[in-house]
Amino acid sequence: MKLPELTIQLPEWVAEYVDQSSQVFSDIEDRMDFVIELSRKNIEHQTGGPFGAAVFDAAGRLIAPGANMVIPSNCSILHAEMVAIALTQKVLGRFDISDGGKFDFALFATTEPCAMCFGAIPWSGVRRLVCGARKEDAQAIGFDEGPRIENWTDALADRGINVIRDVRREKAAAVLNDYVKYGGRIYNPDKKPGKKT
Repeated sequence: MKLPELTIQLPEWVAEYVDQSSQVFSDIEDRMDFVIELSRKNIEHQTGGPFGAAVFDAAGRLIAPGANMVIPSNCSILHAEMVAIALTQKVLGRFDISDGGKFDFALFATTEPCAMCFGAIPWSGVRRLVCGARKEDAQAIGFDEGPRIENWTDALADRGINVIRDVRREKAAAVLNDYVKYGGRIYNPDKKPGKKT
């Protein structure tokens, strides 16, 4: 049996977008604008869902971008946050990007994390999570974000991860709405009738 492989490679247009962008972003709004534009370009190029993410160091330097690639890759784990985390780990050469707390990295995401991405964040070494749109904004267009504990921000804070919400929320939510307006596919798993998630 030939073993299957999984390769994570961002769409080619991302390299040009990153090259045209500043590599150092002075404030959280600039960083969020970068990931929101990444999500917008992802739907314009039809290379995935309406979600973008990136990891930045404490000085605002971009370490790795991430775009949602679920549909083109046929892989449900390739959410923007998961891609940004995985590529950052590859760039830095370690699974704990903080290297035991020595370094401070922030994950910026256009939308609050779904259940899967929420679970991955504590294991990544990220010290801050900055979110644009809310879970409710993604669910309003039909995405199933999965179950997440009620006080999720407190749970992350207990692990030393500071959460900042609603940075450019309206702008991030507008990309979600544009995705639906332009016929983007809402890719939820089939659920049994009456089963809540």
